[in-house]
This record gives sequence, structure tokens and C-alpha cells, in this order.
Amino acid sequence: QDTGNNQVQFMHLDLASLRSVRAFASTFLRQEPQLHLLINNAGVSAGGTTEDGFSLPFQVNHLGHFLLTQLLLERLRSCAPSRVVIVASSAHCAGRLRPESLGRPPSGLFSAFQDYCDSKLANVLHARELATREQGTQVTCYAVHPGFVNTSLFRHAPLWLKPLLLPLAWLLFLDASEGARVVLDCATQDGLEPLSGRYFTDCGPRLPWPAGRDDRLARALWEGSERLVAL
Repeated sequence: QDTGNNQVQFMHLDLASLRSVRAFASTFLRQEPQLHLLINNAGVSAGGTTEDGFSLPFQVNHLGHFLLTQLLLERLRSCAPSRVVIVASSAHCAGRLRPESLGRPPSGLFSAFQDYCDSKLANVLHARELATREQGTQVTCYAVHPGFVNTSLFRHAPLWLKPLLLPLAWLLFLDASEGARVVLDCATQDGLEPLSGRYFTDCGPRLPWPAGRDDRLARALWEGSERLVAL
């Protein structure tokens, strides 16, 4: 309604269910011959466990997107040049991924927040490893920190924390349309191909924190993710 574009099509996808991801990919590939851009944007910060037995933030923010990207990758290749944009976060700086315990919720008082940070580090490393593996295919990939955006991401925050978060969000955070700008820049800007795998903010390409530049960890995450989603 806002854009007047009648070519928008809704297709149901629940990243908290690997069964739903597979069903969506199957339906999409059957109905749509073209795919030039995939933006992995969904995110949650709540605790909990999915129907597949993984922590909710790690599956929604990383594993579901990982499986979706893999299932659509051949179509992206056949339609190249094409791009994958993964919405990450500066919260990756606090991520602590351990390949032997991927998908399990961390322990501790702030386990949901740690889980969120771990999933954002996974986003940065996913983009890095995907770019490495897709060299020469004209499929490029970018991880993006959109800034602090006032969305419903933290709607599941503890009740005691909400009185602190909500005024802060209204006063200091970007609105959703502003937060989308850097994501859309990575999706549409000409000449970004040599920067595939890089981490972007509203100031352009930036070095992620050291864990986000760890190629061995990126490979271990990839291989562990393949096992978890049964690829």
C-alpha cells in the first residue's frame, strides 16, 4: 500500500522451524525462476528452545538463515550476479562461539543476551565464509550492522528491563526506515563486489571485532551448522 507496488508477494516462513524453512524454499523454487537478492533480516532476542531443539535466538538469527541460504544458493548462482545481505549487529563483539556446543543456550544470568550476541557473531562469520566459498560464482555476501533501531526486537526483554529500554529506544534509536538504509545500500550499491564477505556499518566497510575475522572459527561454524541442519 505504501509503495503502490502490486508485485509484492507474501510467503510464510518460520525460521524457528527447519521444516518450515525447507517448505518455504521448496515452494519458492517451484514458483519463482529468478532470485537476485536475499536479505536475511529476521532476528529475536528472547530465550527459549525451538521445535528442533536449538536455542531460539541461535536458530532464528543464524541456523534458519544458514539453511535458507544453502537451499536457495543454486538459484542465486544461476541468476548471478546476485547478493546475500545478512543483518548482523555490533553485539557480535560479545559473541563467544564454541563449535562443540553450537545451538545450545549458554548458561548464566544473562544467557538470552549472550545467546543473541553469539548469533550475531555467527552472522558475521557466515557472511565471511560464504564469500570465501562463492569466489568466482558472482554471488557476493555482506554482513551489516544497521545501527540501533527501534523495532520490536526486544519485546521479550525482562519486565524489569523494559522501563529502561523503551525510553532509550524512543529517544536515541533509529526508526525502521532509517535502519534499513545501510542494508539497502549493501543490496543495491554498485561496485561492492570486491568487498564480499566484509562487515558494514552506516560508515561503510569496517573491521569486525577479532572473533569476526577468525577464518578457522568461520569454517568450524559452517561445518557445525551443516551438521545441525542435516545438510
